[in-house]
Amino acid sequence: MRPNNTSANQSRAQARKGRWAVAAMFLANGFMIGSWAPQIPVLLERFDIGETTLGLLILAFGTGALLAMPWSGVLMARLGSAAVLRAFALAASFGLLIVALAPNVWLALPALLYMGGSIGAMDVAMNSNAVAAERKLGRAIMSSSHGFWSLGGFAGGALGGVAIQAFGHVAHAACVTLVVLAVVVAAMRHVVTDDRPVAAGRAGFRLPANPAVYLIGLMALMSMVPEGAILDWAALHLQKALGADIATAGFAFAAFSATMALMRFCGDTVRDRLGAVTTLRLSGLVAASGMLVGGLATNPYLAIAAFAFCGLGIANMVPIAFSAAGNQQGMSSSTGMSVVTTMGYCGILVAPSAIGFIGERTGFGPVFVGLSVLLVVVCLMASLARSAEFAPQPAE
Repeated sequence: MRPNNTSANQSRAQARKGRWAVAAMFLANGFMIGSWAPQIPVLLERFDIGETTLGLLILAFGTGALLAMPWSGVLMARLGSAAVLRAFALAASFGLLIVALAPNVWLALPALLYMGGSIGAMDVAMNSNAVAAERKLGRAIMSSSHGFWSLGGFAGGALGGVAIQAFGHVAHAACVTLVVLAVVVAAMRHVVTDDRPVAAGRAGFRLPANPAVYLIGLMALMSMVPEGAILDWAALHLQKALGADIATAGFAFAAFSATMALMRFCGDTVRDRLGAVTTLRLSGLVAASGMLVGGLATNPYLAIAAFAFCGLGIANMVPIAFSAAGNQQGMSSSTGMSVVTTMGYCGILVAPSAIGFIGERTGFGPVFVGLSVLLVVVCLMASLARSAEFAPQPAE
């Protein structure tokens, strides 16, 4: 009995280390995304381009991510989530620096493809590794893991604008690279390995026939478009429309990420008490209110406060949609999740380029007002998330 107890204790200790290791990976990924946000307005000045061209560059970031995400899954089928997470985390660490060093638009384009691809592939791998950690721990950690991502986004956004203004965009990117590398190297040896290899058969992926999963994917999309809009365009909106300096403008996404992180750490408790549908409805109303005020704000500080309020609402909308997708009857969890995550990530990675095209012609205030309507639609569709009311079954 004693050897078995010793082995079990060692396994639990490794699982706890793995839980914090994957949390560190989420933190590093969020820090890179948050640090990218205040670099976006700098591209306009560096390359003397308009919002439409900038939107195309941002589209390259999203395209790289969406192209790399399926390949991350293929590699995990062969190598497991731990190995793939380590590789892409190291690769992603250099992405922002490569973009910052690009001397012109034509070299910035492949640099953004690389940064988006490596960060996107890392995102898929760290979410998969979080599932492996959950199995070893016997409890859920996904919501809090995403909370660490938001915490990293807050830190990156809050410090980024100040650092760029004080030291320049290249020095800022170099510091981000060093910080991320330190976190990744410290965490990578502790990430948990998958208990069971993923089947690598050649059976083709078939789209599910149940229309509910696509409607849930639409909810995820409409929840993530506003998040992507704040990430990519809020700083520029504060600068051009509200007269903020670059340091102040960087706090738009930082405040949004801070409140989102806070609510995500509380998300499981809130959802257990109110239920998934009610939580989603209230979250949609809160997010829509914040987005509306952010678009109508006449000074940068009111806009920052409004985006922070919006973060409280958006925080739990996507996790609930993902949970609903993973608990659809008549299909595997992985099938539902693959459809909804792909649709959802289009909202944060691809849609902002279209927002840039519109914003250059109308200003970004009306765009944010329009996005508040999408969040109201999610509120009205909340009953589709009823399958998230049930706790997921433990892994066999």
